[in-house]
Amino acid sequence: MVEIPQITELRALGDETKAADLAAYHKAERPYLGVPVPVIDELARVWRAELDVEGRLELARELWTSDIHEARVAAAKLLTQARIRPDEGAWQLITSWVAEFDAWAIADHVMKAGEKRLVADPARLDEVETWLDDASPWVRRAALVGTLPWTRIRNPKAEDLARRERILGWCEKLADDHQKFVQNAIGWWLRDLSKHDPQRVATWLDAHGARLKPYARREAGRWLKDKPEPDQPS
Repeated sequence: MVEIPQITELRALGDETKAADLAAYHKAERPYLGVPVPVIDELARVWRAELDVEGRLELARELWTSDIHEARVAAAKLLTQARIRPDEGAWQLITSWVAEFDAWAIADHVMKAGEKRLVADPARLDEVETWLDDASPWVRRAALVGTLPWTRIRNPKAEDLARRERILGWCEKLADDHQKFVQNAIGWWLRDLSKHDPQRVATWLDAHGARLKPYARREAGRWLKDKPEPDQPS
């Protein structure tokens, strides 16, 4: 089978020592090349500029199918942009990968692309909510990682606040899920929200914090001291 040029390009930039370190760190059984993420980011930027939407989707599929760590990261980065029109194909491709998540790095890179599509069409939250009941902790974690944009809105509208509350309900549902990476995602989501609405996070922790693992609870409350008043709807 002939290798696509983009994977050949990735291989040429690899480092065997770094590849071995990555394999030991991530523990997922797949090939590693040892290419740093900033280098992958730059390559994906160049490839993206050379292709239309359909071309990007096809290249992303091929990169993902290779099962090479760096190629899967590159596949996600090809789709990480705010404007993709039309974007239904990109969303479908991203969600098709979710069931294959088996390590945090690839999953989080994919959900960085996914969050752009969720912001573009928040109705997709209905689909993401079904992930909360998935048997895989990586899929459950992805529901929170992909919705982080709703923690960062500086001047939220009423609908933004309603979506925040919805996702805080997801955090509540997952609070007793003591899988490490799910707990990390809850702590991350609450910590980021505390920059803009510390009182809401404090209230959530008062009600549900005891159900979290101590490290997740500490992460959630890391920035709660000396915070300004929460953002108000515009």
